[in-house]
Amino acid sequence: MAMDIESLIDGVIAREGGYTHHPADRGGPTRWGVTETVARAHGYAGDMRFYPRGEAEAVYRRLYWLRPGFDRVAGLAPRLAAELFDTGVNMGPPVACRFLQRALNALNRNERDYADIAVDGAIGARTLAALAALLEWRGPPGETVLLKAIEALQGERYIRLAEERPANEAFLYGWLANRLH
Repeated sequence: MAMDIESLIDGVIAREGGYTHHPADRGGPTRWGVTETVARAHGYAGDMRFYPRGEAEAVYRRLYWLRPGFDRVAGLAPRLAAELFDTGVNMGPPVACRFLQRALNALNRNERDYADIAVDGAIGARTLAALAALLEWRGPPGETVLLKAIEALQGERYIRLAEERPANEAFLYGWLANRLH
């Protein structure tokens, strides 16, 4: 099953909404979920209230789907790729990749099913091979279990962020309600 990146991008934009500038958000002004810093780094010089949706879509496709290799994950595990994309948008693609790598290492039964992989935040040949091995060994339920493991890591990170920076408590309920599927 091919992953429809346009639908994933539409979903992120729907969740993120239009322009926001919450005083507790370290990201500063955002539109469509793209921070001003990211928009500027990709050539946008205007007021963030008017940041074009098309530019946001291009940023999501390039930085949060293709660059981290989630398109390659989609060929093996489409639901997993969708979760990695969403987690990457919210926490950064390297964090999403490390969650995947940590979960794959923890699920390999002490390397009986496949060798441990580096937790380096990058999807490469070894990460993809470990994913393929887990899916071959565990079948379709393997993707579901992997999703649960990644969501557990994600939830723990959200709670830790709120504990470490009380201003993040303003976002915790929404993170848990809208980001864990």
